[in-house]
Amino acid sequence: MKIGYIGLGRMGKNMVLHLLEQGTEVVAWNRSPEPVEEVKTAGAIGAESVGDLVSKLESPRIIWLMLPAGEVVDEFVDKLIPLLRKDDLLIDGGNSFYKDTLRRAEKLAGHEIHFMDIGTSGGPNGARVGACLMIGGTDEDFQRIEPVCKAAAALGAYQHLGPTGAGHFAKMVHNAIEYGMMESIGEGLAILKNSPFKYDFRKLLDLYNHRSVVESRLVGWALDAFKEDPNLSSISSSIGSGGSGKRVPGEADWTVDVAKEMGIDVPAMEDSIRVRSESANDDENSANGFRNKVISAMRGVFGQHDVKKK
Repeated sequence: MKIGYIGLGRMGKNMVLHLLEQGTEVVAWNRSPEPVEEVKTAGAIGAESVGDLVSKLESPRIIWLMLPAGEVVDEFVDKLIPLLRKDDLLIDGGNSFYKDTLRRAEKLAGHEIHFMDIGTSGGPNGARVGACLMIGGTDEDFQRIEPVCKAAAALGAYQHLGPTGAGHFAKMVHNAIEYGMMESIGEGLAILKNSPFKYDFRKLLDLYNHRSVVESRLVGWALDAFKEDPNLSSISSSIGSGGSGKRVPGEADWTVDVAKEMGIDVPAMEDSIRVRSESANDDENSANGFRNKVISAMRGVFGQHDVKKK
């Protein structure tokens, strides 16, 4: 199967490399040329522009967008509409808000262009070896793209969850759950660090991750961080992009807003957002600062975020 792929950031580039290894033909384009050259070396067909990418695909085309949520997705949808034909299929694999997804689907339907949403989890490392895919769209469109999903996903790690929007809604809630889980791990380790006992977190976290109730990938990623830096001395206590404490509102915030619309209390999610938003104000040498460092460290391991002190 042959697809077009737009957006070769940390996730997109690794997904393309994995798709190529699984035998999927990929025509790739990115605003900066360096990632295109890299995937071309691995067997992708490079495109010099969005129009060039479309011209190198046969109708009905499949094009996967892996772009930051928000206006950038709308920009590329608008660019693609005049280039696509009836029954071409556009996939948004980024972290878009589900209401934006529904709006885009309606707009594209007016041009007889199909649209699907795929919430993608696993971080850049997961994308490289097989991601977890939460898929929204019609049954017919899912059948059409299932070979691509199977190639992109880890074994058993893709599901068609419902109509358009269902994939992004599931990923939105997934990320809010992730916030709460990371917050709990950070709080627990802060309590342990300030207890009368001098725990070696490399031993303790390794133990937690052998058949305990809290065994998880997140605990494993925390363990990896402590193995690299036993005191997290190089990690910023400001939880945000680049270790600066600046946090861009996203899926956890959207989930809390949706929960409020539904009349559902979500204190763990709300508090995890508050802690991140206020983390720049915490003394890095305080107990709260250590809690924040644990969360930052996990972000650094699984998301390859820059969480080092500046």
